[in-house]
Amino acid sequence: MSKSNSQEKFKSKIGGQALVEGIMMLGPNKGAMACRLPDGSIDLETWDENNGKNAPWYKKVPLVRGCFSFVSSLIKGYKYTMKSAEKQMVDEEDGEKPEGAPSAEGGTAPADKKEEKSGGITDVIMTLGGILGVVLAVVLFVAMPKFLVGLIPDIEQHHILQSVLEGIVKIAIFIAYMVIIGLMKDIKRQYMYHGAEHKTIACHEAELPLTVENIRKQTRFHKRCGTSFIFIVLLVGIFVMCFVPKGLLWWQRTLISFGALPFVVGISYEFIRLAGNHDNIFTRILSAPGLAMQRITTREPDDDMIEIAVAAMTPCIPEDKSEDKW
Repeated sequence: MSKSNSQEKFKSKIGGQALVEGIMMLGPNKGAMACRLPDGSIDLETWDENNGKNAPWYKKVPLVRGCFSFVSSLIKGYKYTMKSAEKQMVDEEDGEKPEGAPSAEGGTAPADKKEEKSGGITDVIMTLGGILGVVLAVVLFVAMPKFLVGLIPDIEQHHILQSVLEGIVKIAIFIAYMVIIGLMKDIKRQYMYHGAEHKTIACHEAELPLTVENIRKQTRFHKRCGTSFIFIVLLVGIFVMCFVPKGLLWWQRTLISFGALPFVVGISYEFIRLAGNHDNIFTRILSAPGLAMQRITTREPDDDMIEIAVAAMTPCIPEDKSEDKW
């Protein structure tokens, strides 16, 4: 067997997410967040994960593991996005002076009280932001498509056509949303970090040393990307809704769609695993829409961003290579 064929078969379990001036990586046994601080240095945080051989049953059972992975990714993604944003903030009153350092009046700054107050405010903001994010997602991608298509006269009597049209509207809203937010400067940079994350994982799967030079040559498109996963969720959702009885009002279909979400997510996760592990005509067709969408959600990174991706990736690579394979 040639070396190139061997390389093609290695599919790492490690996945990641772009943050604010940083990247989070999750491996079989370790998770890590690396951020570029305002002073140019790299801040790295690591923690234990349990996604390897000794993972609990709900991370292994088909369909169930997809739902758990989806919820866990949302929670961790939001948590570490907020933490990365905090690291970019400089206290306007104290500048870059570290907490607990001598103050102008002598003595030390009350670091513990400041941290406690800051932590409480951050928790409130995270909670409110999470609630608003869920509400916005439900309105935009679940309720609105059904409401708009429901305006078509007698469409409820043609439930398959209704489901297809709802899916088309969902996809159109999703694409428009990603394009519009991509016009923002901060989101553009996040798309670049997204590209750095993908290229670094691709370099690892090619079994090359994680150097800036090697990573720069890799593709920024990856089959296991969250963008591809969302696209598959939308497509599976169309198929599932085709089995809903005709004659229902738009709000009734919204409730059914929301209730079917765990099932849709579970199936979609199995599809994304299949597409990530195999390269054939079926998986290429399955992956094509998501890969095309990544032309919007990823950008070519600069070398500084690649350094962040390497810093986040390195702690997540297990010593036992067999744990890093699907």
